[in-house]
Amino acid sequence: MAAQQTGTIGYRVPGSAVSAVLLLLANLPKQIVNEGIQGQGFDGPGATQSFMSLDLPFGEALFGRPVTLFDGLSLDQADMLLALSLSFLTLVLVNGLFKFVINTRKGRMGERLLRRLRYELSDRILRFPLIHVRRVKPSEMATMIKDEVEPLGGFIGDAFATPLFLGGQALTALIFIMVQSIWLGMVAAAVVLFQAFLIPKLRKRILVLGRERQLTARMLAGRIGELIDGAVEVQANDTTNYERADLTSRLGRIFNIRYEIYQRKFFVKFLNNLLAQFTPFVFYLGGGLLAISGHLDIGALVAVIAAYKDLPSPIKELIDWDQQRLDVQIKYEQVIDQFQPPQMIDPKHQAADNDPGPPLAGQISASALTLNDENDIPLLRSISFTTEVTQHIAIVGSSGSGMEQLSLLLAGLVQPSSGHLWIAGKDIGELPAAVIGRRLSYVGQNAYHFAGSLRNNLLYGLKHRPVIEADAEHATSAADLAETRRAGNPLLDINADWIDYAAAGADDKEGMTERLLDVLAVVDLIDDAYRFGLTGTIDPEDKPEVAEGILKARAAMVERLATSGNDDLVVRFEAERYNMNASVAENLLFGTPQRADFVSDKLATNETLAQVLREADLTDAFVTMGVTIAKTMVEIFADLPPGHPFFEQFSFISDDELPEFRTIVTRVENSGVEALDKAARQLLRGLPFNYVEARHRLGLVDEAMAGRLVDARVRLAERLKKDCPDAVEFYVADAYNAAASLQDNILFGRLAYGQAKAEETIGTTLAEVLDDLGLRKTVIEVGLDYNVGIGGGRLSVAQRQKLAIGRALLKQPDILIVNEAASVLDRASLVRLIDNILAMRKGRGVIWTLQRPELASRFETILVMGEGRLVEQGSFQDLTRNGGTFKNLVAAE
Repeated sequence: MAAQQTGTIGYRVPGSAVSAVLLLLANLPKQIVNEGIQGQGFDGPGATQSFMSLDLPFGEALFGRPVTLFDGLSLDQADMLLALSLSFLTLVLVNGLFKFVINTRKGRMGERLLRRLRYELSDRILRFPLIHVRRVKPSEMATMIKDEVEPLGGFIGDAFATPLFLGGQALTALIFIMVQSIWLGMVAAAVVLFQAFLIPKLRKRILVLGRERQLTARMLAGRIGELIDGAVEVQANDTTNYERADLTSRLGRIFNIRYEIYQRKFFVKFLNNLLAQFTPFVFYLGGGLLAISGHLDIGALVAVIAAYKDLPSPIKELIDWDQQRLDVQIKYEQVIDQFQPPQMIDPKHQAADNDPGPPLAGQISASALTLNDENDIPLLRSISFTTEVTQHIAIVGSSGSGMEQLSLLLAGLVQPSSGHLWIAGKDIGELPAAVIGRRLSYVGQNAYHFAGSLRNNLLYGLKHRPVIEADAEHATSAADLAETRRAGNPLLDINADWIDYAAAGADDKEGMTERLLDVLAVVDLIDDAYRFGLTGTIDPEDKPEVAEGILKARAAMVERLATSGNDDLVVRFEAERYNMNASVAENLLFGTPQRADFVSDKLATNETLAQVLREADLTDAFVTMGVTIAKTMVEIFADLPPGHPFFEQFSFISDDELPEFRTIVTRVENSGVEALDKAARQLLRGLPFNYVEARHRLGLVDEAMAGRLVDARVRLAERLKKDCPDAVEFYVADAYNAAASLQDNILFGRLAYGQAKAEETIGTTLAEVLDDLGLRKTVIEVGLDYNVGIGGGRLSVAQRQKLAIGRALLKQPDILIVNEAASVLDRASLVRLIDNILAMRKGRGVIWTLQRPELASRFETILVMGEGRLVEQGSFQDLTRNGGTFKNLVAAE
């Protein structure tokens, strides 16, 4: 399948038809006035004239006499007025239809070109050299692609249609005026020429200012991106006010530029409007004098004025079009300059149909490798060595020794400034991405993870090209593919199956799951995936066997806890009883909310629940409970600093809300609850929903209150089943709760507060039950669907590094290159990880940069780096025996 297709994005403008319609429209008012109203050509009452008679063009020249094709309709004056008026209305509708078709098609063409341009720019980012990628600001690149090219798409349709359509419109009107009166036509032409000369001159400064505005706005976007990326440094160094001053300065610069643009733009508009209104003045005065003197009839004067009414608008729009053209040209040049770095990757290297070829075999040979930075400062100097592709190699050195740069060269992600690097007899600079990305696998220290599931991030390294076409139901439609082709985008279907199962050593999805679990075990993430799975959910309709197994685990858990005497560690949900270890909200809903307006934080404003509380006579009781909670919180937190752990522990009031509740408590103490307004009562009513009697122990839920809350639970369930059946998934003792996590489904209750080691005991028992039932693997598979967050933000740093290594291992590369990708692990975890990977990769190459030299004893060959040079090379035994740089590094460690 071709990765790049060219398409046609143009359209044809029916200019001659538009001009003909405009000429008829311009002439009809004259005919309506002269013939339909004044009766020219009608000799008297009852007289008729021919309407819509049609003669053969050039008939008299060809045949010596006029040749009539259609005699027309014979109409009296009234009928003629009606016919001419209806003709005028018809032509107005036809002209409007022309405009509709032209504007729609030019809009489509503009959007096609914008789509193509955005794709081309994004494609160039994918071909940026890695060194250049590290220098650009992501926010600026995104702003240029998203916002700065937007005017280009809007203009491209106008680039062709506007000069043709508006120019023809203006020329038609001008010719018509000159036909009626040469003097009035000359006045109109003179004003038009004056506008065309003066206005562009005045707008040159506006274009320069527009360029400055665009650059300053782009720099502002880049600076804001820096503030987000450097938020820790900004707050840690108390430079927030400095940054505010910088933002103020930048915004002030943008304000001054934009204000000057407004001043100049509206002065030009004022001048343009003045010139446009001056011409009608001349027409009324001069045309009136010509009409009085008999040189111009009234109908012609009316037609001239009507025609001129259509002249200033296209002229003004043509002048605007020329300014927009220059502005768009400047913007285009500014954007394109940012997307043309030196040493762009050849698109042929990234073609989707490139083949990785046979597995790499032979030697890795470096000859006088040198790498300079953008300032031509050497990072690596004349490095030469030869090793086998299948060897396990450790690169050792201190910080700044050149280890990272050498690993990037070996991974083919950076090209050497001079020298050569051959892998399996091939120059690495000539290898296509299919080889670099599949036969080699690089993992850096700050590997990125995309928003999505753990599974998708592991499989990301296997999505090189479509492997299995999408079925008819999910495939991209033929219409969308045709539009993709016209826009010049590649015909690659995102809905196809892109996963290269064979590269991972799997035959199908089930086999791939087994491979994923194997890799997770190697990188020591299997226990993390298990914990993720316990917090995950499944759809019992899609996986009925899993739901059935979880219900068996629920029963086994009850039996196991009872046998061990720990059945009091979990207080289970019972429909007729209030659970003191669950919150008031959980007890009222008695289920898992499935809609956002039924989560505990939103219940205070939930009208359905408010109505149930009124029916159960609990509204005032909730307000009273809220007052008690607020008073307690105000007393507890009165002398605590913001961010104190107590705020999180009690989870009723944040430190930001404390002043507001302090005011409410004071008002209650002075004037009673009755003095509170509706908003204050609502705030208080929302506090009890997060209250857990066994945890907070304020005595707010006694047996009587528990009974009233259970009664309200029944009322709420009846109302929800009737009005909002999808709002809450209710707890049922012998049923699986699709909205609850696996762990909640198994426990079907809440841990008892105050019990020693309750969480640890329950965790151990739960694991034993799942192992006995053979469900641990099922839970881990659910954990593969855990959302890792943007950039892997929901994972720890260690988990992110392990996940990146797992992704690299899954595609089974011929050479695995690990560049300090496990540096945050403690020594024991790192040793276990290295041993697991080296055992898994036996017979396949591994290159690992290490800051702990003593771990290099596990590798067959060691390359010792120092100040950008290869200072030593050999086995661990040889290097420690010789007493050189490597031995000193080991001793220092």
